[in-house]
Amino acid sequence: MRTGAFTVWIGGQSHRVVIAAAGEVTVDGGTPLAVTRTGHGVCLVDDGSLVRRAFVTGTGNHRQVFVDGEVFDLEVGPEPAGGRRGGRAAADLLSAPMPARVTAIVVEPGQAVRKGDVLVKLEAMKMEMAVRAPRDGTVTAVSCRVGELVQPGIGLLEIA
Repeated sequence: MRTGAFTVWIGGQSHRVVIAAAGEVTVDGGTPLAVTRTGHGVCLVDDGSLVRRAFVTGTGNHRQVFVDGEVFDLEVGPEPAGGRRGGRAAADLLSAPMPARVTAIVVEPGQAVRKGDVLVKLEAMKMEMAVRAPRDGTVTAVSCRVGELVQPGIGLLEIA
């Protein structure tokens, strides 16, 4: 999970979101929420009186969050100039372009990668596809396994 201060747009309305390293999240200065990542794309969100499960999909700065049957389309950006910024660069969550099977994972967390490097190899309809690094960075998480069937929009790995 990224840390720092961000602007999140939901339906054209902006919100200031601050994410602390311990997983505490505040939205527009409201009551802190405890967010715990329980799996790839799955989080528990505790507001102190109720715990909800949230499912997150998407890549780059675009996400969809599913909570209690509602879908929220988010666009995330750095806090505007003049505000405080997080200490980390934006991360990219890379996903499969179509349903496929993972045939190889070429990288591991902590590994530095260059733009265009092959990160994961997929097979779909007897064709091999390579998921490549969109930019220079460091692999921060690998969320798939060799042999696993993956779906579009579900993250395979993250680079920062």
